[in-house]
Amino acid sequence: MATVFIPTPLRKFTNNTAKVEAEGNNVSEVVKALTNSYPELKRHLVNADGRIPSFINIFVGDDDIRSLQQEQTPVKENSQISIVPAIAGGKPVSKL
Repeated sequence: MATVFIPTPLRKFTNNTAKVEAEGNNVSEVVKALTNSYPELKRHLVNADGRIPSFINIFVGDDDIRSLQQEQTPVKENSQISIVPAIAGGKPVSKL
C-alpha cells in the first residue's frame, strides 16, 4: 500500500491522522480508496466530475503528478504520496 501524507487542514477529516495507507495502482485509485475510508475528504479532494481539482497539488515522491501522467500516474506499493492544497488569502502589502 502507498503511504498518503495528509496536510494539517485536512486531518480533521481523517481523525487527526497525519499519514494513512491506501491501495491503488495509480493516483486516482489511491484517492478513491482514501475517500472511501474517509468520506468527508471527498468534497475536498475531488470535484463533481470525480477529478482532482487544479488547486490540489499531489506529489508521488518528489514529483508533481502534473508533470507526470496526472491522475493516471502509477503508484507502487512503497510510494509516498503528498497532498498539498493551495493556500490563499492574506493582505496585500501597502506601498509607503
